[in-house]
Amino acid sequence: MTDEMNGAVAVVTGGGTGIGAAVVRRLAARGVRCVVNYAHSRDEAEALAAEVDGIAVRADIAEDTECRTLAAAAMAAFGRVDLLVNNAGRTKFAAHEDLEALSADDFVDLYRLNAIAPFQMIRACAPAMRANGIGAVVNVASVAGVFGNGSSVAYAASKGALVTMTKSLARVLAPAIRVNAVAPGYVGTGWFEKRLGEEGFAALNAKMAAATPMRMAAVAEDIAGPIVSLLDPATRAVTGEVMLVDAGAHLDVGLSRRPGRDL
Repeated sequence: MTDEMNGAVAVVTGGGTGIGAAVVRRLAARGVRCVVNYAHSRDEAEALAAEVDGIAVRADIAEDTECRTLAAAAMAAFGRVDLLVNNAGRTKFAAHEDLEALSADDFVDLYRLNAIAPFQMIRACAPAMRANGIGAVVNVASVAGVFGNGSSVAYAASKGALVTMTKSLARVLAPAIRVNAVAPGYVGTGWFEKRLGEEGFAALNAKMAAATPMRMAAVAEDIAGPIVSLLDPATRAVTGEVMLVDAGAHLDVGLSRRPGRDL
């Protein structure tokens, strides 16, 4: 049986590292040609693009003109865009109870990349994605946007906006383009390891694993699998869905008391 994804083209924002890089590798294994977007991780993005025979494109997707340039680069290189993964994001750490810890500028900064940029990317890619019958978007949200927890109120609010936008755009872009989201919980990526060191990172993973029903600390590949599944035409009946990918941590009714609640 022919894989319907073979020959498709995907744009993955923040694709050079972490979850984005894991998605690119999984898609490439399915015969998808990938546009690896980056803002800062040039070396990693270019190495990954060479590994999967894709292209790396620098773009600050908080800027609408650069979103359009990124989509145009994908079309120039491959002649089509079918799939979009809005993975790029950022946070600011601030205790939820400290109402003085965040400024209006903090909210605007997080909203620009976590909510507005995905909208701009969808808008930039939508004309091309309508053309080939398998258009699909996956937004990388967070459990913070579902439960109001996470690294800060501003982060939770921005990811909550992304969750709501996923549903709004799934409605208006159907039937040509499906729009879904994944909402990861803790993901043990190199971001944590660089900041905590090897021992601290191992201790954090053990703590997080103990706090989930699946007794595991997710890694980037654990999030990439569900993302690629939602992009697959085999899930053509699924749109407007927000998939929690947190090793079952959301099943804990004492969520506010769960270890790692501020990650």
